[in-house]
Amino acid sequence: MSNTSEIDLTAVSKDIRKSGCEVLVIGTGQSPDGPVLLDNPLTGKSARALADTLSSLAVTGAADEVRRFPGLPETGADVLVLAGTGRSGSGQPLTEETLRRTAGAVARQLSNVESVAFALPAPTVDQAAAVAEGILLGSYTYTEHYSTVGGKAPRPSTRSLRRATILTPAAQDRRLKPALERARTIAHGVNATRTLVNQPPSHLYPESFAQFAREHVKGLPVKVTVLDEKKLEKDGYGGILGVGKGSSRPPRLVKLEYSPAKAKINLAFVGKGITFDSGGLSLKPGAGMQTMKLDMAGAAVVLAAVAAVAKLGLPVSVSGWLCLAENMPSGTAQRPSDVLTTFGGRTVEVLNTDAEGRLVMADALAAASAEGPDAIIDIATLTGAQMVALGKRMSGVMGDDGVRDAVKAAADRVGEQFWPMPLPEELRPSLDSTVADIANVGEKFGGMMTAAVFLREFVGDADGAKIPWAHLDIAGPAFNEGGAYGYTPKGATGVGVRTLLAYVEDVAERVDRHSN
Repeated sequence: MSNTSEIDLTAVSKDIRKSGCEVLVIGTGQSPDGPVLLDNPLTGKSARALADTLSSLAVTGAADEVRRFPGLPETGADVLVLAGTGRSGSGQPLTEETLRRTAGAVARQLSNVESVAFALPAPTVDQAAAVAEGILLGSYTYTEHYSTVGGKAPRPSTRSLRRATILTPAAQDRRLKPALERARTIAHGVNATRTLVNQPPSHLYPESFAQFAREHVKGLPVKVTVLDEKKLEKDGYGGILGVGKGSSRPPRLVKLEYSPAKAKINLAFVGKGITFDSGGLSLKPGAGMQTMKLDMAGAAVVLAAVAAVAKLGLPVSVSGWLCLAENMPSGTAQRPSDVLTTFGGRTVEVLNTDAEGRLVMADALAAASAEGPDAIIDIATLTGAQMVALGKRMSGVMGDDGVRDAVKAAADRVGEQFWPMPLPEELRPSLDSTVADIANVGEKFGGMMTAAVFLREFVGDADGAKIPWAHLDIAGPAFNEGGAYGYTPKGATGVGVRTLLAYVEDVAERVDRHSN
């Protein structure tokens, strides 16, 4: 994995030549008359000549376009890069997400380059921070399992970005430094999530995931409690135990607790952590298993989000519940028609062992509810139906209106794509069982929503009222099987980390505003 903490981020307000970077990046856009330069830092004849030859150079200004040219003497850089934004040159400022994606596309596509100066149109602190975030996210690579057998270097290139300079009028603003540090914290969390999800199941399993969690929050004010299979059985976590019964590598429940002094709000995050999903005895087809190492993405997101909240010192208590199990077929695996008892005593008839994520999360939702948080959010690669409904880049969010809408607003703010979906009441009867309190599968059509209706059954009460709750289904967006784009690599994406962090920030801001 590329280590974003090793990338030196600086900002200058005027003379880009002082950066001493190998590459200078200038943004381009699209207009009715053809490609245009955006916020061109060049002057005089060089600026006019470059602007006049964009079409001849086959530059279009389209998003994700990264074109290299020899550097110009006045820039002090060996290489000039024109980076497409996909936006028009109408004078309207670029959105933070556009800047994030443009910077990410450059960082991702430039190999064998150690220093880059970004002269994108980012006049404000927030825009400059978005550029920084894009750089750090786009520079991610996962190379852990490449070897050097035969003298060949690992792929991709080991010579990676070490220094990035951002040209911005906000360079001297005292708010920029903490904004850049926040960007680094966010990128660290997202990239740690990507690395966990990219790990092969031979290396990542419940016990090793739990150890990674301990190491990830080391030095932060986060308490870690790990429940092994004996403790899970003693305390009645039948959902997690049932799913993990078929594997030789037993399940774990990891609880993270961040409890700052004077916190007035207590939130709970629950993440699905199936380190490999074969489907159990309801076996998936072979092709359907090839990417099933991704099925622990929800737990990875929760781990990264809690760590980021603690790193930033936000005045909100947050607990994170990582439901870790490996779903395998064997002589000890749970069977279709088995009945298990989840934490708190509710019974579930298991009609399909491949609908296992909701079983492990049922335990954690009930356990989190017992502590009476002000809101619960769960996140999971839960259903293939999510992709049928919303595609591979749009996640679904369901639940109580207040939490659901707050999650959507947070996602919009940070540039992650979530779409609110309903929870039709007519779906609940399809989950009725003749032998238990509820069945783990119901109505096939609208299956994303049916799964959420199941989860809602395990959200408890506090002070006589149902705890506000939202469910995030990231089944498609968590893992990019197509080509890389923007700051998003092929493979694990880390989607959800930024949304959960932004949600906590918004909650903290509302509490602060109301207390004043």
